[in-house]
Amino acid sequence: MTDDNRQLGVELGDLGDELESADYPLSEDELLERYGDEEIDMEGETATLEELIGPLNEDEYRDSGEVEQAIMNMVGDEAIGRKNYSDRTPPAAGEQRQEEGAPDQEDQEGQESF
Repeated sequence: MTDDNRQLGVELGDLGDELESADYPLSEDELLERYGDEEIDMEGETATLEELIGPLNEDEYRDSGEVEQAIMNMVGDEAIGRKNYSDRTPPAAGEQRQEEGAPDQEDQEGQESF
């Protein structure tokens, strides 16, 4: 497995290598028949390739880059880890920054974030 198989919180694992070495073009049916049960890790959550890209109903994938882009387009918030986390400096005096969690989401103590 190469470091290239982890991108934006999504870990393709061996699937990334398999997709790169596959012969393209592949129809969606062929792709899902071969790799549909392969699991993709997203910050502790997993989903199969079929769960992620099946709803797209694409006719054909021309290369592994198209498959990987489809995966990235379909992953949700589970791939990003801590929402609104930043390792940047704390807010400057007078700067308003949203705390972890989006507006109208409850924080860890069950209180609404503002």
